[in-house]
Amino acid sequence: MTRITFFRSDGIFYGFEEKGHTGYGEEGGDVLCAAISAMTMFLINTVEVAYASRIEYEIDDNTTTVRVKCKSALPEFEEDDMKRYAVSGIFLGYYQQLTDMLEEYEDYLDVKVVNRDYDE
Repeated sequence: MTRITFFRSDGIFYGFEEKGHTGYGEEGGDVLCAAISAMTMFLINTVEVAYASRIEYEIDDNTTTVRVKCKSALPEFEEDDMKRYAVSGIFLGYYQQLTDMLEEYEDYLDVKVVNRDYDE
């Protein structure tokens, strides 16, 4: 199962952590795992390139853990309202996409939200 925990501060999504393999298919041919990986990289690339924002991410293949955070989603780090809205919006969109996928893949995915400050 892949467990995805989204980070939210004052109602604003700014990051997430993904752990584990979905187990939906054989390693190397797991379409659900591939979809999650593709969406994660799309989010990272969009924030970096389209929104010109620095995004922090770590990918640990040994523990199958991915951590992604972006200060530009939060008002204490980013003054540009439009950039903040765009960055936090893509995190929220990813969360919504995954929660929609739970209807079909609830045995392979766990999605939750934790409220915490950026530096916790």
